[in-house]
Amino acid sequence: MAERIPHVVFVCARNGGKSQLAAALMRNAAGDAVAVTSAGTDPGTSLNALAVESLTELGIDVAGESPKPLTDDMVREADLVVVLGAEAHVDGDQDVAVETWITDEPSERGIDGMERMRLVRDDIRARVEELRGRLGGVAGGPAAR
Repeated sequence: MAERIPHVVFVCARNGGKSQLAAALMRNAAGDAVAVTSAGTDPGTSLNALAVESLTELGIDVAGESPKPLTDDMVREADLVVVLGAEAHVDGDQDVAVETWITDEPSERGIDGMERMRLVRDDIRARVEELRGRLGGVAGGPAAR
């Protein structure tokens, strides 16, 4: 019998940047060993172009992704919900673990544009790698760098 794989839902407010980064980085790092979903509590209409570019730099393609609303079913089906940033809030009363990642915000130090996005991406990437290890030390995915 196949072992059940962990399911992680990454959430931010707009589902255009940080949660999309985290989901793409986890898919890339863990491959099929972790089921990954991303969503927003107040989803926007498109992905952040700089977030997409920062992933493209790593060879990660997010074509076809778009902001999606967080649903109760998504939360119920997850083993872990990771909230990125302080803007989004997820009801912790449901029977699912919720953790919040307050990520680096380089703009508070006057760093903007692509330089900012790379720093945000790399902060999230380190957290994703740590989480991947906690989820059972799953083997590296297609591009475990």
